[in-house]
Amino acid sequence: MAGESWDILHRPGAPDQHWSTDNVGEAAPGVLSPLSWSMWGATGDRMPREVAFLMGMFSARDRRDFPLIVRPFHGRIAIRMEYLASIGDRMPGTSGPDVVANMFGRVPETMAFAPTRRRYPVIAYKLPRSVLIAPGRVRRRAPEIDAWWRASIARLPSLDAGACVELLRDAVRRFDDSLTWHSLALLAAVQPTLVALTKLVERAGVGDVGALSGTGGAEMAIVTDLWQASRGAGTVDQVVANHGFHGPLEGEASSHVWREDPAPVTRMIAEYAERPDSDSPVLREQRARERLPDLRRQVLAALPPAQRPAARLLLRYAERTIPLRGVGKRSFLQSLDVARGAVRRLGEHLAADGRLDAPDDAFQLTVAELADGPPGDARELVTRRRDRGREYAALRLPGNWQGVPATTPAGGAGGSDDADEETVHGIGVSAGVAEGLVRVVHDPSFTDVEPGEVLVTPTTDPSWAAIMFLSGALVVDIGGQLSHAAVVARELGIPCVVNTRTGSHRLRTGDRVRVDGTAGTVELLKRAPSEGTAP
Repeated sequence: MAGESWDILHRPGAPDQHWSTDNVGEAAPGVLSPLSWSMWGATGDRMPREVAFLMGMFSARDRRDFPLIVRPFHGRIAIRMEYLASIGDRMPGTSGPDVVANMFGRVPETMAFAPTRRRYPVIAYKLPRSVLIAPGRVRRRAPEIDAWWRASIARLPSLDAGACVELLRDAVRRFDDSLTWHSLALLAAVQPTLVALTKLVERAGVGDVGALSGTGGAEMAIVTDLWQASRGAGTVDQVVANHGFHGPLEGEASSHVWREDPAPVTRMIAEYAERPDSDSPVLREQRARERLPDLRRQVLAALPPAQRPAARLLLRYAERTIPLRGVGKRSFLQSLDVARGAVRRLGEHLAADGRLDAPDDAFQLTVAELADGPPGDARELVTRRRDRGREYAALRLPGNWQGVPATTPAGGAGGSDDADEETVHGIGVSAGVAEGLVRVVHDPSFTDVEPGEVLVTPTTDPSWAAIMFLSGALVVDIGGQLSHAAVVARELGIPCVVNTRTGSHRLRTGDRVRVDGTAGTVELLKRAPSEGTAP
């Protein structure tokens, strides 16, 4: 399949390079459309260089000459693991193997490292500056992006083809800028703060990281608005007006989000209406805010007096900084949604002019191809790319690999009989224990999910917050302490295990399991009957 110039979704690197779809697969899920890859690929390669430079780990030469950091493999975006290794090799207080292990769960035996202290003086100057600047930049840009998103979506129906192209270019610029500052804030401020808070709680022996991380994040705002609508204090239209850029596979530009298809919103409001008033996320958030001062006092009281001033500052900073993770995410998703709307509207014009067969064919072209005008063979190109995308979707890739990944046929809903182990292991990111029936979800339309079920899925995005509120626990193949699943699960108080790698394939719908969000385990209690087998 490789080597064809028209196929931009499979461009393997050198055989000695290491790659992973973990973590990046959470933001850009599954097989990407060519339009999506042209956005994620360009920003995904430039942004890590810029972030490393602003934090001091990269020199100007590194920023320019470091090998490609992201590539597409069988339609999926993958990040070069050597990039993270180089960050760890140069960062004080950690190492390349530590960073690789924390991000990907293991260190490949074939990976080489080159630790150095050469960048320490530059990092000592640049990193604190990034910590101070990035969070404020994310906060200030958020309302600007929100207002631009609302105005841009409102005027889509009136745009001619030329205006669509201009809006697409603007959206691409804003996507790149938003993702860059989000990533800088995440790496320079949010993630180190969460690590420091976790160590503080461990040192004190009391406290809860989730409760001390602040409340009212962007993901929880979705749950709150849905709840209010379920109580008659809002409408479907109001929820869509605030969160319409969310929806199934929202990181893929060709997907249909809630503003285009509000059926999932209507269904969630109906489900929420069945819950008792005592389940209110509004009351839960209020109680969390009221409990926070006492939790802080307990942590401080458990520490030696000399450690309390620094701990007090950390606790206050954590409450303000960690929720920024969802704020920056919201901004770049809104930028992506404007691009989605511009391309879909442009596709209508191109189809009306006979240059494409259908409006959504525009997503089989890149940003550059649309901006310059579709190539003369656009129809043939669309057909070839769509067919190739279907071939890629029928393949399963490992989480990480060296060279070119070994693929296997996509297996459907999971539950392979050769997975004899009764326990699935991952990382516990939200404490608690829950038992329930498994619902393996690959298509996040949530049509068949029942309240109280244990959701098992390859990945999540912010729209999953809506269904997580109804769930008993969550199990995810990828992710870490700052993944969507982890953040929302902690705020909702439901157990969550991430980074199982194979959970969505080893478990199947109907299995009864026990999820331990502290130990990071999913214990299989009773296997569901195989299809065609009597219960």
